[in-house]
Amino acid sequence: MKTISFAIPCYNSAAYMDHCIESLLLCGDDVEIIIVNDGSTKDNTSEKAHQWQERYPDIIKVIDKENGGHGSAVNAGLAEATGLYFKVVDSDDWLDVNAMVHVMSYARRQIERQQPTDLIVSNYIYDKAEEGKQQVMGYTNVFPTDREITWAETGRFTPSQYLLMHSLMYRTQLMKETNFVLPEHCFYVDNIFAYTPLPHVKTIRYIDCDTYHYFIGRDDQSVHESVMLSRIDQQLRVTRTMIDTVNLQDDVPQRKLKRYMTNYLAMMMCICSIFLRMKGTKEGEAERKEIWHYLKKADPKTYRSVRRHIINVGVNIPTPLGKRIGIGGYHAAQKIFKFN
Repeated sequence: MKTISFAIPCYNSAAYMDHCIESLLLCGDDVEIIIVNDGSTKDNTSEKAHQWQERYPDIIKVIDKENGGHGSAVNAGLAEATGLYFKVVDSDDWLDVNAMVHVMSYARRQIERQQPTDLIVSNYIYDKAEEGKQQVMGYTNVFPTDREITWAETGRFTPSQYLLMHSLMYRTQLMKETNFVLPEHCFYVDNIFAYTPLPHVKTIRYIDCDTYHYFIGRDDQSVHESVMLSRIDQQLRVTRTMIDTVNLQDDVPQRKLKRYMTNYLAMMMCICSIFLRMKGTKEGEAERKEIWHYLKKADPKTYRSVRRHIINVGVNIPTPLGKRIGIGGYHAAQKIFKFN
């Protein structure tokens, strides 16, 4: 059995995919690298991928498919994954080989266990090209660093601290047994990846190493503010999927996990509200009211918790002044917490 299956979704990624692949190869011969060419048309992504496969036929697989978006590429990688663990690495990101030594060591030991750890968590780094700075996102305040734990043993996340795709490595069979599937032709599905499997996770191991380099700097990147504004419909689609997939009252009995997931959903609802208000149109305001109605109808108790959450109180004040306060607060938080 391979220890880890790495899925690399690629769409016109020829200019930067080599660095990503090289960083994964340094993890050892017991990894599986699945390069998913998601219908690239503007460059030689497919050709490069197959060249890598020819060089490392026992490690690298290539999937050429019609364009279906990031979620579709992750789905394709998961379907082919044979490793004990599954991790997604975007083609413009990379892993730190020295940090991965510790992750790989722990993951290899799980192969011999009857019940391997469900979720391995490690740190990720924002590589901010425009600022020439790096920002490490770690979890020492949340997880012990010396043992496998359950959700009951976790600490409290800070207001700006979340488990993102970059920090997570799920047990592959857990993902397959729960029939995990991401929406196609949609951005921001990494939020679903970092949210909906969590109620199925029983055991967690945190490794305090800075493993994942998350590159931020391209103007066309999905997290660029102008791009997010133009794709608010997809943010809404992802948020509805999260609401539909997990009922926090019925599906999450663990108290601390429920609190964390409520905070995550509150953050998603805040983003929807902010960007719909940024649109500055009657249609945007109607959509903002509709997404809140959607949550209220699906899960009234969670709706009350999320609506009263501190990050959503100011954002949703129903006046022009409230709108200015909400947008201003968002931009202030950007500067304070340095996200995106």
